[in-house]
Amino acid sequence: MSIHITGMASGLPPNIVEQLMEAERLPVKQMEGKKVEQEDKLKLITDLESKIGEITKNLGELVGTKGFTNNKFNSGDPNIVMGTVDPENPVTGTWQVEVIQLAQRPGAVSNGFPDRDTTQLGVGYLRFGTGDEMKEVYINGTSNTLDGVVKQINASNAGMRASVINDRKDKENPFKLMVTGLATGEDNQVLFPTVYLLDGDQDMYFDNSKPAQNAKVKVDGFEFEVPENTVKDVVPGVVLDLKQSAPGREIAITVKEDLEVISGKIKSFVDAYNGVLGFIQGQAKITKTKDGKQKLGPMGGDSMLRSIESRLRGVMQNSVLGVQSSITRMNQIGIEFNRNGTLNFTAEKFNTVLQKEPQAVAAFLRGDGFNVGFVPVVKREIANLLNGTFGPISNRKRSVEEKVDRLNKNIERKESQLEKKEEQLRKKFADLESTMSKFQSQGAAVAGMAGQKG
Repeated sequence: MSIHITGMASGLPPNIVEQLMEAERLPVKQMEGKKVEQEDKLKLITDLESKIGEITKNLGELVGTKGFTNNKFNSGDPNIVMGTVDPENPVTGTWQVEVIQLAQRPGAVSNGFPDRDTTQLGVGYLRFGTGDEMKEVYINGTSNTLDGVVKQINASNAGMRASVINDRKDKENPFKLMVTGLATGEDNQVLFPTVYLLDGDQDMYFDNSKPAQNAKVKVDGFEFEVPENTVKDVVPGVVLDLKQSAPGREIAITVKEDLEVISGKIKSFVDAYNGVLGFIQGQAKITKTKDGKQKLGPMGGDSMLRSIESRLRGVMQNSVLGVQSSITRMNQIGIEFNRNGTLNFTAEKFNTVLQKEPQAVAAFLRGDGFNVGFVPVVKREIANLLNGTFGPISNRKRSVEEKVDRLNKNIERKESQLEKKEEQLRKKFADLESTMSKFQSQGAAVAGMAGQKG
């Protein structure tokens, strides 16, 4: 229970306990200040950890087993042929493509009708031949308009798709039933329906049809037939998208390194690397406090920062050994140190070297993908720095977290002690106040008695 001192009999200030406890709490304030310092340091270490992780963010996707994973497809006429490059199987080069014929689905169109939902076509069935079997679609008295027939065909799983076409060439009978197969290529041929419908308002028959056909395409003079207009494996690592036929006309298609994307990833790597060096340099920078004193950043002079900086500089400055490439150092592809200790990336130099020696650049960056090569070396060094068990950052984070935890426990213990002490002081001063108040009352009584006798 809290005890409050309300009187002034002792002559002491009423907030005497607060004044004493303020002095007693000085060690707690000091510990709280140290705790804030450690928590701020922990935030900085976490920020550094994040910045280091950014270094390899784009490197892993930069180069694969067969070269750069970022390649661009170019077509001499995108209206005739386009394509996409498989990033897992890139092959650079130029090919001549001639689209002789597009693949098409089989289809048929009926005669015309004056409407789509009133004229009765009769009852019976339509018989389709798909593959090695015949399929029948039954039409009853509630589904024998054009719209009804469409619904029955589409719901029949007969391997066909139906729709009603409004053909304005025939003003009196513009509505026609169009039926098409689901897939292109000669293997998906359809025998179009024999119509068995009786008692309709108007006869229905199919007066126009087209067979399924394969696409025909020449690549570097060699002709191929394929069942679809999406062509795989004819050009290695490329899926061709045939847009329209153009027999007799060769279209040049090219697959080459996408300089803009590759250069952008290298720049992102350099920026991330500079972000780490800038952080370290910022901590070592001397600034002036309000009272004119000089001080370093919260982690200025930290041995961990010096070690990380040294290891990262070594990665950039050392030759990459064991690669089958004429390029062994980063400065050969436009990445060099500035006077201020950060990296400078010259995109023009990088692109020039990449255009002249793409395989040498790829070999230098990738190496064997595991032990040698610039990217594996960087990734291994970053992994060591960020290792959760023995990495310097994780070790330092644990050390700081332990300090914060100890300070929290010490603050909690000290606060508990101060709380008890405050109660004791309030009780003592309350007792003193009560005793002094009694003395003053007795003195007043004695003085009053003396006055009466006089």
